[in-house]
Amino acid sequence: MNILTPKEWQDYQLIDTGNGEKLERFGNYVLRRPEPQAVWRKSMTEQDWVKLTHARFTQEGSHSGKWEKSKDMMEQWKIQYRYKKMHLTFRLGMTAFKHVGIFPEQAANWNYIYDTCGKLTQPKVLNLFAYTGGASLAARAAGAEVIHCDSIKQVIHWANGNMELSKLDNIKWLLEDAFTFVKREAKRGRTYQGIILDPPAYGHGPKGEKWKLEDMIDELTAAVASILEPQKSFLIFNSYSLGFSPLVLENLILTHFQSHNPQIESGELYFPEQSGRKLPLGIFGRFANL
Repeated sequence: MNILTPKEWQDYQLIDTGNGEKLERFGNYVLRRPEPQAVWRKSMTEQDWVKLTHARFTQEGSHSGKWEKSKDMMEQWKIQYRYKKMHLTFRLGMTAFKHVGIFPEQAANWNYIYDTCGKLTQPKVLNLFAYTGGASLAARAAGAEVIHCDSIKQVIHWANGNMELSKLDNIKWLLEDAFTFVKREAKRGRTYQGIILDPPAYGHGPKGEKWKLEDMIDELTAAVASILEPQKSFLIFNSYSLGFSPLVLENLILTHFQSHNPQIESGELYFPEQSGRKLPLGIFGRFANL
């Protein structure tokens, strides 16, 4: 099992964690947000955190809250990520759900997507539950034909803006429930050379349909396997469900992708803070059959 952290970030830094919070730098701004896995004590003092912080998110409900901002904190700002010839630009902003429009730990997968797509001839890549598009941008930067699927109109608009900021074009935007789309593609007999699967722990479809990951993950994985080419293809499977081990994703891949002869890489994504402690930030399973 592997533990991965992206090392190419210049515009992101995990400064400190503890007492259920994390302190992070995004470009020129330092944000303070809840982090349920940071059950240890902080390395720095509360005074240090207060002095550094430009904006702090306070949880008010089970999933939402509010931001307290300093006078010099902008509502929106930009950061960049570079890897080899891939130069990506993201617009960030503070949402009511503590997110800012990017999951920096996913850069480890962006690098993998960029390198893998570069070994294929104009692959067709499907990004499911695609959010603001980091994985879509990485695939497009490597020359792939990309379909970006998400059920929330606002984040598709956000992703389109990130594409334009990154000087890329021709990503196909699809406002659709990811599971519904995959099942329809399977009926049509359509296949892809690359699939990125990043389902949230719970969610709603565009018509308000409710689902939980535990209830549908096996059926979803089986459907995805039916539309991935058995050769010259790759899969990335992410999960942020706190109850899942990387072995869950590995077992799902072994169950449904046997015909792809997968050489599976699985494990955790993390970032180190200044003190050297490592904050776990999700699990992954992936393989490339090239």
